[in-house]
Amino acid sequence: MSNTALLDRPTATSTTARPTLRLVTDRPAETPVAPSGPQRSLPAGTTPRGFALYVGFDEAKAAASGVSLGAIVDALRRTLADVAPGAETYATVALAPVGAGGRDVDVVRRALQEPSAVARTKSEPDPEETASAGRVTVDISRKRVVIDGESAALTFKEFELLQYLVLREGRTIDRGELVSSLWQGSTEKDAPGERTIDVHVRRLRAKLGRYEDIVRTVRGVGYRFDRHADVVIRYGHGTPSPDRF
Repeated sequence: MSNTALLDRPTATSTTARPTLRLVTDRPAETPVAPSGPQRSLPAGTTPRGFALYVGFDEAKAAASGVSLGAIVDALRRTLADVAPGAETYATVALAPVGAGGRDVDVVRRALQEPSAVARTKSEPDPEETASAGRVTVDISRKRVVIDGESAALTFKEFELLQYLVLREGRTIDRGELVSSLWQGSTEKDAPGERTIDVHVRRLRAKLGRYEDIVRTVRGVGYRFDRHADVVIRYGHGTPSPDRF
């Protein structure tokens, strides 16, 4: 006995209808379901708090199927709201280099740092071993910046700031967005003011040295990361993805 979620596409006569999921069950709702198979032992002191469902499906395949990634997320959320109204959700998109091979779902698991997928990934050569002198490497996967072969002493928040801009290359990010994203969950008292972002940026630029201009100021708006000929961005398999949904 099982539950099946079916995705309904909009009909040809409706241009505004959105895809929905219908929950189909072949057992009475009141019938208790006993656990099947061996129960997995949990590490001491831990308890399940939720789950992650990795979906391997790129935008081209979604379009060919008559849906979009956002529509699929919305449909899943509506179905979850029916099945478990108290559940909280958070969705993000997984990015991969153009032309990256492998199964879509495996790429997604690595990009979102699913532990078992990351553990199976072969280690890559250290960039410092092959890097030529006179450049900066922003290593997103290892959360570090290497300048002319030396690791820059960035604080956690300084790296988070640089990473946020790097992952949104070419887009101007206003100070309000930086505060709300980098200090998400902070109380109003703990979150810095927008002008405090300017202080963090000044300190970050000072540590970037002659590469400080990769973080540009857009007067009256905020900041933007611009690719530099001597700057290498190393995403790796564990690259966090900009939120899309």
